[in-house]
Amino acid sequence: MKISTGERTLLRKNTEKISGWVFDLTGQLRLGSRIADNGDTEILRVDTESLTKIYSCSVFESCGPVRFHKDGKRVYMESNKGAPDLAGLLLFDPATGKEEAVETDPKGRVDFGNAIFSEATDELAATSYEDEKTHIYFRNKQWEADYRLLEKKLPNREIIPAGATADDMLWMVTAYSDVDPGTRYLFDRKTKKLSVEYVSRERIPREHMAEMKPIRYPSSDGLMIPAYLTLPKGVPAKGLPLVVFPHGGPWARDGWGFNNYAQWLANRGYAVLAPNFRGSTGYGKKFLNAGNKEWGLKMQDDITWGVKHLVKEGIADPKKVAIMGGSYGGYATLAGLTFTPDVYAAGVSIVGPSNLLTLLETIPPYWEAIRIIFHERMGNPNTPEGKKLLEAASPLNSATKISTPLLVIQGANDPRVKKAESEQIVIALRDRGFPVEYICAPDEGHGFARPVNNMALMAAAEAFLGKHLGGRVQEGGTPEVVARLKEITVDPKTVVLAKKVDAAAVGAPKPVADLAAGTSSYAGTIAAGPQTMQLSSTRVVREEGGTWVVTDTAKGPMGEAVDTTTVEKGTLIPVKRVIKQGPMTIELAFAGGKATGTMAMGAEPKPISVDLGGPLFADGNAAHVSIAALPLAEGYQATFRNFDVQRQKPALKQAKVTGAEEVKVAAGTFQAWKVELTSAEGEPGATTLWVDKATRKVVKTSTTLPQMGGAVVTSELQP
Repeated sequence: MKISTGERTLLRKNTEKISGWVFDLTGQLRLGSRIADNGDTEILRVDTESLTKIYSCSVFESCGPVRFHKDGKRVYMESNKGAPDLAGLLLFDPATGKEEAVETDPKGRVDFGNAIFSEATDELAATSYEDEKTHIYFRNKQWEADYRLLEKKLPNREIIPAGATADDMLWMVTAYSDVDPGTRYLFDRKTKKLSVEYVSRERIPREHMAEMKPIRYPSSDGLMIPAYLTLPKGVPAKGLPLVVFPHGGPWARDGWGFNNYAQWLANRGYAVLAPNFRGSTGYGKKFLNAGNKEWGLKMQDDITWGVKHLVKEGIADPKKVAIMGGSYGGYATLAGLTFTPDVYAAGVSIVGPSNLLTLLETIPPYWEAIRIIFHERMGNPNTPEGKKLLEAASPLNSATKISTPLLVIQGANDPRVKKAESEQIVIALRDRGFPVEYICAPDEGHGFARPVNNMALMAAAEAFLGKHLGGRVQEGGTPEVVARLKEITVDPKTVVLAKKVDAAAVGAPKPVADLAAGTSSYAGTIAAGPQTMQLSSTRVVREEGGTWVVTDTAKGPMGEAVDTTTVEKGTLIPVKRVIKQGPMTIELAFAGGKATGTMAMGAEPKPISVDLGGPLFADGNAAHVSIAALPLAEGYQATFRNFDVQRQKPALKQAKVTGAEEVKVAAGTFQAWKVELTSAEGEPGATTLWVDKATRKVVKTSTTLPQMGGAVVTSELQP
């Protein structure tokens, strides 16, 4: 794209599931990378008419291009393919396949981190590695001399290069530490002048922040676990209440630096342990792969033995230990309270998955490569031994073992962790008389994004930990946070699980009207947090050979999508559906209680064959017009079956008339039925339809998208 005019030139169309492109220093497209269907990472050379695989590594290895060499022939690659445990930097020739080792960690402890190149010469000037702290190794002596000068000017901080001018004479650098979120500087290498560009989070009082120390301790099998310990400032490190805070991922890692949670908890009087349990990245593939199929087992031991280490050292009070975390950290919280309830005095699970089988079901079929990686690292639910392993490691299946006070944090629109799973945990503790608290935000997904919700979460967690561990608690808060906390706090006594619907008994509701040929136009927005994007769509209904063909053409930030559903006349039961968006084409036929067809993502189509268990209704883009044809009235509701294309499985839906409203849209003012469309199986997400009573035309819709963190799509009928 030409930035000055917006003029775009198509370089290459992605029809081969490429996840990343690599250009050489002249701007020529040279390489692509992707995850193959078997989980391998593949590097492909971009030829004129085709792509040629030139390098690959297995699901248990890592590899990828970094940047082309200035000679235009070779490319710097990061890889630990084959015998090496640690990922290193190498030079690879795409034409000949020749490899040349460049560097691995000089200390032999961690994976390759980053390569820093000169803007003036395009030569490799330095490399960095994240160990307990970040180590930078220079190949350019002048660069090193200036960097050492910066270290003297900015002592006790990590100094990270963040950009340079074309002649390398002006550097942008960021300096941060465990007690300092960071400051951005401009460094003039000619005059040696260092000037402040801006201070990150300038209101944080650096002098009151707590030090973070790297530590190591042995786990249950002797494996040494790297971790970070933050101790409250000005307090003797003896018999402290402890909060263990496992990171999410789990294929990620914690590092040294300013940590929001650690500083907050340390300020309240807690020691904070951040363990890089096995399965964490950055410590070599042996350490990473040691976590395979160890969820709730040795991965959990690595956390538990961290508590034992701090108790043995006299730092932690064994009667005042809590565990807290989000996503995988939330899972580790639930697993810790389930499998080692005597270790912890309290737990805070933030969007923690409690059912690993359900978690794996959220991976769509067209992410086949990702699915294989998860199955290899967690367990394959399609094998008896894998399913047994996953069931045993799921805290939900052992919730009756939890006897520790628990605070559960849930987003109602979480596509990964079903709301029902959290509520089952809440009910299990409530019914046995154990302390349990529950926060559920209706406008959040897998992790809280809205600041007011995050602050309410912190206020609730702080009060909960203070109650059970005795740490300091800040009373009150801003009026907005106090009000929001009250709104999203759920009384455990009121939590009731929805009754399971008998799928076999679900048929297709009977319409009282048929469709009519015509064209309707809609305009609306996608609201995702503070961002709003425009979209428009056109719906065409036409008659064809005893059926109705409903075609929606939508235009939005993701381009154009065309969704066509063919339904029987009278019954409105779907018989066919075709979806086209970019390189994706899905073709489906529904007959004999089965969904058959193909799914193609720009490559070889994959077959689809799924038993539905009964007829479909109000499916695909024909859903809204089909619901509008039902006998809508105050209190009316109907349950019916859809086909979940993403998961390739049947899904039960419920439509319910919740009232009548006057609706004003661009097309006019209408007296409309308000219809709520939700999952009958407790899945997140909901759609509200406003159907004109006189014409049965859908005049407005509002849909919550869990897969987009609770983004809301609104659409209104146009003249």
